[in-house]
Amino acid sequence: MATHKLIINPIANKGGAAALIPDIEAELDKYQVDYDIDLTQYPWHAAEITSQAIAEGFSTVVAIGGDGTVNEVLNGIMLAQKAGHGTAKMGVIPIGRGNDFSFSMGVPQTLSESCAALAANETRTIDVGFLKGGLYPEGRYFGNGVGIGFDAMVGFLAHQGKLTGFMGYLVAAIKTIYLFFPAPVMEIVFDGETLTAPALMVSIMNGVRMGGGFMMAPKGISNDGLFDLTIARAVNRMETFKLIPRFIKGDQESHPAIHMKKSSKVVVRALEGTLPIHADGETICVECGEIEVEIMPNKIDLIVRHDLIPNK
Repeated sequence: MATHKLIINPIANKGGAAALIPDIEAELDKYQVDYDIDLTQYPWHAAEITSQAIAEGFSTVVAIGGDGTVNEVLNGIMLAQKAGHGTAKMGVIPIGRGNDFSFSMGVPQTLSESCAALAANETRTIDVGFLKGGLYPEGRYFGNGVGIGFDAMVGFLAHQGKLTGFMGYLVAAIKTIYLFFPAPVMEIVFDGETLTAPALMVSIMNGVRMGGGFMMAPKGISNDGLFDLTIARAVNRMETFKLIPRFIKGDQESHPAIHMKKSSKVVVRALEGTLPIHADGETICVECGEIEVEIMPNKIDLIVRHDLIPNK
């Protein structure tokens, strides 16, 4: 029996993922990795394949696609653990739009280097987030982060656009400046504190980056048992334009409208307006009233390259 279950989203990489299969096979064959391949056919299929692969005894499950595919595989691992079927190491070959999870966790960003990392089999145990709200009242797991407000709107618009990678998110961010006003009034509860204010966005991060290049939590550590929380109070449109390059550089903390905290649990409620929310780029809701998020420490062994891990 093969040791590695490869799960490929064939519509990732603007529909070009399936065409990369021969290249992936050639790289893994070079390292004599023993694998079996499945292609996803519908939403959540990667989670189902993952859970079944773990029940069948595969030791490693590899997500091949973008952050959405990665999120489903991560959910499959967590659900298999919860069901008592065991667990598996998680690998990633990033070929999606943003690849924020893999970047944030220390996974090589090229196909050849990520395949080499799978063969080397260096692992790091990471925390996993769990949220309740919107389309998922019973909960959904995430690995990189949750975006609430402006950040979520940017993601929704980026996925509708034709551009890929960071440029697609940057253009979407500029469009969102003209759409996401006025900012909702939020009640944000974290680490024994409550902040009530009009807020442009709230980012709840386990990783460091979202949107292919926005450093939402530049000091984030993915195995410290805490989220890195970035709260941006409402500012005018011109000031929002000025904030964008600061998030790209990761130096937003010094801006007076930005509050950065750490917490193991966060509750966000809309007191006025509603909350668009995503987790790992996946839509949680377009108009939420409340979301609850908590950290689950040391849940998944992820195959990484240790020299690429941010803030280790």
